[in-house]
Amino acid sequence: MALRYAVYDTAAGDVTIIVDDKAILGLKFGAVDIPLASNEENTVLYDAIVELNQYFFGQRKSFDVRLKPEGTDFELKVYQYLLTIPYGETRTYEEVAEAVGDKKAAKAVGMAVNRNPIPLFIPCHRVIGKKGDLVGYQGGIELKKKLLSMEKANMNRTFKPGNFEDPE
Repeated sequence: MALRYAVYDTAAGDVTIIVDDKAILGLKFGAVDIPLASNEENTVLYDAIVELNQYFFGQRKSFDVRLKPEGTDFELKVYQYLLTIPYGETRTYEEVAEAVGDKKAAKAVGMAVNRNPIPLFIPCHRVIGKKGDLVGYQGGIELKKKLLSMEKANMNRTFKPGNFEDPE
């Protein structure tokens, strides 16, 4: 599989998206050169960029593009659970630990969240501290705060495709 990447300017600043021919493999905050990857666009990159744009404009609450994160079995279990946290909602590290089957594993959940290879698409920004505090995020606490605020503001927003009349 050929690796490809694109640096894309978003409302969160530059992000580097890494894909193969079938799925997103990674997302890094900032412009990062990926030496073994081509910067030629493919459909996965195109779809990822379109979906990110829609997300930042409040037009998308979940992503359809295929994801292929790497991690330990536990980390993958955590990432799978993170995908179920609804847009605009949060869960504590303890709640995530309990949901993945080990209520005493909050610190391990924190480590898994910190290692999330595809932030934004796997919404680790929706995981917060026990008392509701915003702790740890690869993109920084300010970005985490902005993402959560944006999601709360757009939670009840719905979009319908436009109806265009024939301009006879």
